[in-house]
Amino acid sequence: MEEVKLHGTWYSPYSWRVMWALRLKGIPYEFIEEDLSNKSDLLLELNPVHKKIPVLLHGGKSICESTVIMEYIEETWPCKPLLPCDSYERAVARFWLNFADVKLSIMWKMSKVGGDELQQVIKESLEILQTLEEHALREKKYFGGDKIDMVDLSFGGIAHVLEAIEYKIGTKLVEGHKFPRLLAWIHNFKSVPILSENLPNLKPPFKNPTPN
Repeated sequence: MEEVKLHGTWYSPYSWRVMWALRLKGIPYEFIEEDLSNKSDLLLELNPVHKKIPVLLHGGKSICESTVIMEYIEETWPCKPLLPCDSYERAVARFWLNFADVKLSIMWKMSKVGGDELQQVIKESLEILQTLEEHALREKKYFGGDKIDMVDLSFGGIAHVLEAIEYKIGTKLVEGHKFPRLLAWIHNFKSVPILSENLPNLKPPFKNPTPN
């Protein structure tokens, strides 16, 4: 197998997406921690357009953007698939992947802003969570049904970061009577050892977990 390297940061949910995909497929890789306050020349060379993590390096070729990387992993190593085989279900999955890419950046702002702006971000974040509760999860164990898939990985940052964000802003966002399906999904997601192992401890006290 050609060498696989992942450039990322320990606290980035976007890095976690790719790590989870690689782990679920059993692909060995080397993780290279990047300092986003002092970006390496190599990172700038590998991703000259956005200059961001994560970046996957496979056989000397770089792939950027977490969702694009997950799709590349799926196509390159089709064993243990992370997308449905059915074309309609695959299209639905890609809809929610796009939703995650567009909307989750709003939620990550909560630990960076304050005052009136924070209240607006909280309002928008609750609307995002309500959409997932009502339209994405329904009665399913995971977003794709009974099996972890790429959509779960895209929203996985919520499962791992939510408690830290709530602590930081002093507001409980996901209450059981309002988000029973989302809370059940968080429990199911965090119960999969391969997803939860070797991730940073975000129990208080913790460092700022938001991605750069």
